[in-house]
Amino acid sequence: MTIKTSPRFLQRFVLGRDAAKKRFIAGTISPLVLYMAFWTVFPLLWGFALAFFEFSPRRAGGFLGFGGDNPFIGFGHFIHMLNFSADSPLEIKQFHIAVRNTLLFAGLVVPLNLIITLPLAFMIESVHERVKGIYRTLFFLPVLAPSVGVAIMWGFIFHPQRGLLNAIIGKFAGRLVGIHWTGDPKLAVLGIPVALFAIIIAYLWQDFGYNMVIFIAALQGIPESIKDAARIDGVNWWQMLTRIIIPLISPTILLTAILTLISAFQVFDIIQVMTDGGPKDQTQVLLLNIYNYAFRYQKMGWAAAVSIVMLLMVLSISLVQSRLLRTEWEY
Repeated sequence: MTIKTSPRFLQRFVLGRDAAKKRFIAGTISPLVLYMAFWTVFPLLWGFALAFFEFSPRRAGGFLGFGGDNPFIGFGHFIHMLNFSADSPLEIKQFHIAVRNTLLFAGLVVPLNLIITLPLAFMIESVHERVKGIYRTLFFLPVLAPSVGVAIMWGFIFHPQRGLLNAIIGKFAGRLVGIHWTGDPKLAVLGIPVALFAIIIAYLWQDFGYNMVIFIAALQGIPESIKDAARIDGVNWWQMLTRIIIPLISPTILLTAILTLISAFQVFDIIQVMTDGGPKDQTQVLLLNIYNYAFRYQKMGWAAAVSIVMLLMVLSISLVQSRLLRTEWEY
Protein backbone atom coordinates (compact mmCIF):
# COMPACT_ATOMS: atom_id res chain seq x y z
CA MET A 1 0.00 0.00 0.00
CA THR A 2 1.38 3.37 -0.93
CA ILE A 3 0.68 6.60 0.92
CA LYS A 4 0.22 9.59 -1.28
CA THR A 5 1.23 12.99 0.02
CA SER A 6 0.31 16.24 -1.56
CA PRO A 7 2.95 18.81 -2.53
CA ARG A 8 1.34 21.25 -0.08
CA PHE A 9 1.84 18.79 2.81
CA LEU A 10 5.50 18.28 1.86
CA GLN A 11 6.00 22.02 1.69
CA ARG A 12 4.49 22.49 5.17
CA PHE A 13 6.64 19.65 6.53
CA VAL A 14 9.86 21.10 5.12
CA LEU A 15 8.99 24.61 6.30
CA GLY A 16 8.16 23.24 9.75
CA ARG A 17 11.51 21.47 9.99
CA ASP A 18 13.33 24.64 8.87
CA ALA A 19 11.48 26.70 11.47
CA ALA A 20 12.35 24.18 14.18
CA LYS A 21 16.01 24.31 13.18
CA LYS A 22 15.99 28.10 13.29
CA ARG A 23 14.35 28.09 16.75
CA PHE A 24 16.89 25.57 18.01
CA ILE A 25 19.81 27.59 16.64
CA ALA A 26 18.41 30.83 18.04
CA GLY A 27 17.81 29.23 21.44
CA THR A 28 21.35 27.83 21.51
CA ILE A 29 23.18 30.95 20.36
CA SER A 30 21.13 33.59 22.19
CA PRO A 31 22.57 32.86 25.69
CA LEU A 32 26.11 33.00 24.29
CA VAL A 33 25.36 36.28 22.49
CA LEU A 34 23.91 37.78 25.67
CA TYR A 35 26.89 36.57 27.67
CA MET A 36 29.36 38.09 25.20
CA ALA A 37 27.36 41.32 25.04
CA PHE A 38 27.31 41.72 28.83
CA TRP A 39 30.90 40.68 29.58
CA THR A 40 32.68 41.87 26.40
CA VAL A 41 30.79 44.43 24.32
CA PHE A 42 29.39 46.45 27.22
CA PRO A 43 32.77 46.76 29.06
CA LEU A 44 34.42 47.84 25.78
CA LEU A 45 31.80 50.52 25.16
CA TRP A 46 32.04 51.57 28.81
CA GLY A 47 35.82 51.87 28.55
CA PHE A 48 35.61 53.96 25.37
CA ALA A 49 33.06 56.24 27.01
CA LEU A 50 35.22 56.70 30.12
CA ALA A 51 38.12 57.93 27.99
CA PHE A 52 36.16 61.09 27.10
CA PHE A 53 35.28 62.02 30.69
CA GLU A 54 37.26 63.21 33.69
CA PHE A 55 35.79 60.25 35.53
CA SER A 56 36.46 59.05 39.06
CA PRO A 57 34.19 56.74 41.11
CA ARG A 58 34.89 58.94 44.14
CA ARG A 59 32.89 61.79 42.60
CA ALA A 60 29.14 61.98 42.06
CA GLY A 61 27.88 62.09 38.51
CA GLY A 62 24.71 62.04 36.50
CA PHE A 63 23.51 59.21 34.27
CA LEU A 64 25.66 56.09 34.86
CA GLY A 65 28.10 58.32 36.73
CA PHE A 66 28.78 60.56 33.72
CA GLY A 67 28.39 64.30 33.98
CA GLY A 68 28.12 66.33 37.16
CA ASP A 69 31.46 66.13 38.97
CA ASN A 70 32.71 63.80 36.19
CA PRO A 71 32.63 66.27 33.28
CA PHE A 72 32.89 65.52 29.59
CA ILE A 73 36.30 66.64 28.25
CA GLY A 74 36.26 65.13 24.75
CA PHE A 75 39.77 64.42 23.49
CA GLY A 76 41.35 66.20 26.45
CA HIS A 77 43.17 63.13 27.76
CA PHE A 78 44.64 62.34 24.35
CA ILE A 79 45.74 65.95 23.83
CA HIS A 80 47.46 65.95 27.22
CA MET A 81 49.38 62.83 26.25
CA LEU A 82 51.16 64.89 23.58
CA ASN A 83 52.59 67.24 26.21
CA PHE A 84 56.34 66.60 26.29
CA SER A 85 57.35 69.65 28.32
CA ALA A 86 59.58 69.25 31.36
CA ASP A 87 56.90 70.66 33.70
CA SER A 88 54.13 68.32 32.52
CA PRO A 89 52.04 66.58 35.24
CA LEU A 90 53.28 63.35 36.79
CA GLU A 91 50.63 61.20 35.11
CA ILE A 92 51.79 62.37 31.67
CA LYS A 93 55.45 61.73 32.48
CA GLN A 94 54.64 58.25 33.76
CA PHE A 95 52.60 57.57 30.63
CA HIS A 96 55.57 58.48 28.40
CA ILE A 97 57.85 56.28 30.52
CA ALA A 98 55.35 53.40 30.31
CA VAL A 99 55.12 53.68 26.52
CA ARG A 100 58.90 53.65 26.18
CA ASN A 101 59.31 50.70 28.57
CA THR A 102 56.52 48.72 26.91
CA LEU A 103 57.99 49.18 23.44
CA LEU A 104 61.45 48.30 24.75
CA PHE A 105 60.14 45.23 26.56
CA ALA A 106 58.18 43.99 23.54
CA GLY A 107 61.04 44.84 21.18
CA LEU A 108 63.38 42.61 23.19
CA VAL A 109 60.97 39.82 24.10
CA VAL A 110 59.59 39.07 20.62
CA PRO A 111 62.93 38.45 18.80
CA LEU A 112 64.50 36.72 21.82
CA ASN A 113 61.52 34.41 22.12
CA LEU A 114 61.66 33.47 18.43
CA ILE A 115 65.46 33.05 18.51
CA ILE A 116 65.13 30.62 21.42
CA THR A 117 62.00 28.68 20.51
CA LEU A 118 62.50 27.99 16.79
CA PRO A 119 65.96 26.35 17.03
CA LEU A 120 64.84 24.56 20.20
CA ALA A 121 61.78 23.11 18.47
CA PHE A 122 63.96 22.06 15.52
CA MET A 123 66.46 20.31 17.83
CA ILE A 124 63.71 18.55 19.79
CA GLU A 125 62.21 17.24 16.55
CA SER A 126 65.66 15.95 15.56
CA VAL A 127 66.17 13.71 18.62
CA HIS A 128 65.07 10.10 18.99
CA GLU A 129 61.34 9.42 19.16
CA ARG A 130 61.63 7.88 22.62
CA VAL A 131 62.84 11.09 24.27
CA LYS A 132 60.87 13.66 22.28
CA GLY A 133 57.96 13.54 24.68
CA ILE A 134 60.24 14.03 27.69
CA TYR A 135 61.85 17.15 26.22
CA ARG A 136 58.52 18.61 25.15
CA THR A 137 57.08 18.11 28.63
CA LEU A 138 60.09 19.59 30.42
CA PHE A 139 60.21 22.72 28.28
CA PHE A 140 56.43 23.21 28.36
CA LEU A 141 56.01 22.86 32.13
CA PRO A 142 56.82 26.55 32.92
CA VAL A 143 53.85 27.60 30.78
CA LEU A 144 51.54 25.82 33.23
CA ALA A 145 52.99 27.61 36.25
CA PRO A 146 51.03 30.62 37.62
CA SER A 147 52.65 33.92 36.73
CA VAL A 148 52.63 35.05 40.35
CA GLY A 149 54.50 31.88 41.36
CA VAL A 150 57.02 32.45 38.58
CA ALA A 151 57.53 36.04 39.75
CA ILE A 152 58.06 34.94 43.36
CA MET A 153 60.58 32.30 42.29
CA TRP A 154 62.60 34.69 40.14
CA GLY A 155 62.28 37.35 42.81
CA PHE A 156 64.03 34.93 45.17
CA ILE A 157 66.75 34.29 42.58
CA PHE A 158 67.42 38.04 42.21
CA HIS A 159 67.03 38.86 45.93
CA PRO A 160 69.91 41.10 47.15
CA GLN A 161 70.48 39.23 50.45
CA ARG A 162 69.07 35.73 50.08
CA GLY A 163 69.13 35.47 46.30
CA LEU A 164 70.47 32.43 44.50
CA LEU A 165 72.26 34.53 41.87
CA ASN A 166 74.20 36.54 44.44
CA ALA A 167 75.03 33.33 46.31
CA ILE A 168 76.55 31.79 43.17
CA ILE A 169 78.53 34.94 42.39
CA GLY A 170 79.70 35.16 46.02
CA LYS A 171 80.81 31.52 45.89
CA PHE A 172 83.16 32.28 43.01
CA ALA A 173 84.19 35.69 44.37
CA GLY A 174 84.94 34.32 47.83
CA ARG A 175 82.91 37.01 49.59
CA LEU A 176 79.33 38.09 50.20
CA VAL A 177 77.65 39.85 47.29
CA GLY A 178 74.63 42.10 47.77
CA ILE A 179 73.76 43.34 44.29
CA HIS A 180 70.17 44.60 44.15
CA TRP A 181 69.35 43.37 40.65
CA THR A 182 65.75 44.60 40.57
CA GLY A 183 66.03 47.58 42.92
CA ASP A 184 69.13 49.55 41.97
CA PRO A 185 68.29 52.25 39.36
CA LYS A 186 71.97 52.72 38.54
CA LEU A 187 72.41 49.18 37.20
CA ALA A 188 72.13 49.20 33.40
CA VAL A 189 73.51 47.36 30.37
CA LEU A 190 73.73 49.29 27.10
CA GLY A 191 71.40 51.88 28.60
CA ILE A 192 68.76 49.28 29.46
CA PRO A 193 67.96 48.85 33.18
CA VAL A 194 69.05 45.53 34.68
CA ALA A 195 65.68 45.35 36.45
CA LEU A 196 64.00 45.22 33.04
CA PHE A 197 66.40 42.47 31.95
CA ALA A 198 65.42 40.51 35.07
CA ILE A 199 61.75 40.83 34.13
CA ILE A 200 62.51 39.71 30.56
CA ILE A 201 64.38 36.62 31.80
CA ALA A 202 61.50 35.61 34.06
CA TYR A 203 58.94 36.28 31.31
CA LEU A 204 60.85 34.31 28.66
CA TRP A 205 61.38 31.38 31.03
CA GLN A 206 57.64 31.04 31.49
CA ASP A 207 56.50 31.87 27.97
CA PHE A 208 58.89 30.23 25.49
CA GLY A 209 57.36 26.75 25.86
CA TYR A 210 54.10 27.96 24.29
CA ASN A 211 55.72 29.07 21.04
CA MET A 212 57.91 25.97 21.07
CA VAL A 213 54.82 23.75 20.89
CA ILE A 214 53.44 25.81 17.99
CA PHE A 215 56.71 25.50 16.10
CA ILE A 216 56.86 21.74 16.76
CA ALA A 217 53.38 21.37 15.25
CA ALA A 218 54.49 23.42 12.22
CA LEU A 219 57.63 21.31 11.79
CA GLN A 220 55.61 18.11 11.92
CA GLY A 221 53.42 19.45 9.12
CA ILE A 222 56.35 19.78 6.67
CA PRO A 223 56.35 16.83 4.23
CA GLU A 224 59.20 14.42 4.89
CA SER A 225 59.92 14.26 1.16
CA ILE A 226 61.21 17.85 1.26
CA LYS A 227 63.55 17.08 4.17
CA ASP A 228 64.76 13.85 2.54
CA ALA A 229 65.54 15.67 -0.71
CA ALA A 230 67.53 18.25 1.23
CA ARG A 231 69.51 15.56 3.06
CA ILE A 232 70.31 13.86 -0.23
CA ASP A 233 71.69 17.18 -1.49
CA GLY A 234 74.01 17.20 1.52
CA VAL A 235 72.68 20.16 3.54
CA ASN A 236 73.68 20.36 7.21
CA TRP A 237 71.31 21.10 10.08
CA TRP A 238 71.92 24.86 9.96
CA GLN A 239 71.20 25.05 6.22
CA MET A 240 68.16 22.87 6.76
CA LEU A 241 66.88 25.31 9.38
CA THR A 242 67.65 28.61 7.67
CA ARG A 243 67.10 27.80 3.98
CA ILE A 244 64.30 25.25 4.11
CA ILE A 245 62.48 25.11 7.45
CA ILE A 246 62.17 28.84 8.15
CA PRO A 247 60.83 29.77 4.67
CA LEU A 248 58.32 26.92 4.81
CA ILE A 249 56.93 27.84 8.24
CA SER A 250 56.99 31.63 7.75
CA PRO A 251 53.18 31.86 8.24
CA THR A 252 53.63 30.18 11.64
CA ILE A 253 56.47 32.58 12.49
CA LEU A 254 54.11 35.46 11.70
CA LEU A 255 51.45 33.99 13.96
CA THR A 256 53.80 33.45 16.89
CA ALA A 257 55.35 36.91 16.46
CA ILE A 258 51.93 38.57 16.68
CA LEU A 259 50.81 36.42 19.62
CA THR A 260 54.07 37.09 21.47
CA LEU A 261 53.76 40.81 20.79
CA ILE A 262 50.22 40.93 22.19
CA SER A 263 51.30 38.90 25.21
CA ALA A 264 54.31 41.19 25.79
CA PHE A 265 52.08 44.27 25.75
CA GLN A 266 49.83 42.62 28.35
CA VAL A 267 52.59 41.81 30.84
CA PHE A 268 51.45 42.79 34.31
CA ASP A 269 51.57 40.28 37.15
CA ILE A 270 55.27 39.38 36.85
CA ILE A 271 56.25 43.06 36.93
CA GLN A 272 53.84 43.92 39.74
CA VAL A 273 55.16 41.14 41.98
CA MET A 274 58.88 41.49 41.17
CA THR A 275 59.32 45.27 40.96
CA ASP A 276 55.90 47.01 41.04
CA GLY A 277 57.19 49.29 38.31
CA GLY A 278 60.40 50.28 40.10
CA PRO A 279 63.07 51.23 40.57
CA LYS A 280 62.13 54.81 39.66
CA ASP A 281 59.59 53.64 37.06
CA GLN A 282 62.27 51.74 35.12
CA THR A 283 59.89 48.76 34.73
CA GLN A 284 56.67 50.77 34.52
CA VAL A 285 54.67 49.40 31.55
CA LEU A 286 51.35 50.42 30.08
CA LEU A 287 49.18 47.77 31.71
CA LEU A 288 50.66 48.48 35.14
CA ASN A 289 50.15 52.21 34.50
CA ILE A 290 46.50 51.57 33.60
CA TYR A 291 46.00 49.51 36.75
CA ASN A 292 47.59 52.12 39.01
CA TYR A 293 45.56 55.05 37.69
CA ALA A 294 42.29 53.10 37.49
CA PHE A 295 42.31 51.38 40.87
CA ARG A 296 44.99 53.01 43.05
CA TYR A 297 44.49 56.66 42.10
CA GLN A 298 40.84 56.29 40.96
CA LYS A 299 41.46 58.21 37.71
CA MET A 300 39.49 55.88 35.49
CA GLY A 301 39.01 58.37 32.67
CA TRP A 302 42.75 58.73 32.22
CA ALA A 303 43.28 54.96 32.55
CA ALA A 304 40.65 54.31 29.87
CA ALA A 305 42.36 56.74 27.50
CA VAL A 306 45.70 55.01 28.06
CA SER A 307 44.08 51.63 27.37
CA ILE A 308 42.76 52.93 24.02
CA VAL A 309 46.25 54.12 23.09
CA MET A 310 47.62 50.71 24.05
CA LEU A 311 45.00 49.01 21.85
CA LEU A 312 45.92 51.20 18.88
CA MET A 313 49.62 50.53 19.41
CA VAL A 314 49.11 46.74 19.42
CA LEU A 315 46.87 46.93 16.36
CA SER A 316 49.32 49.12 14.42
CA ILE A 317 52.38 47.01 15.21
CA SER A 318 50.49 43.80 14.41
CA LEU A 319 49.48 45.19 11.02
CA VAL A 320 53.11 46.14 10.30
CA GLN A 321 54.24 42.64 11.30
CA SER A 322 51.62 41.09 9.04
CA ARG A 323 52.76 43.26 6.16
CA LEU A 324 56.44 42.48 6.59
CA LEU A 325 56.22 38.74 7.33
CA ARG A 326 53.32 37.52 5.24
CA THR A 327 53.89 35.26 2.26
CA GLU A 328 51.85 34.65 -0.89
CA TRP A 329 52.43 30.89 -0.97
CA GLU A 330 52.21 27.75 1.13
CA TYR A 331 53.60 24.26 0.66
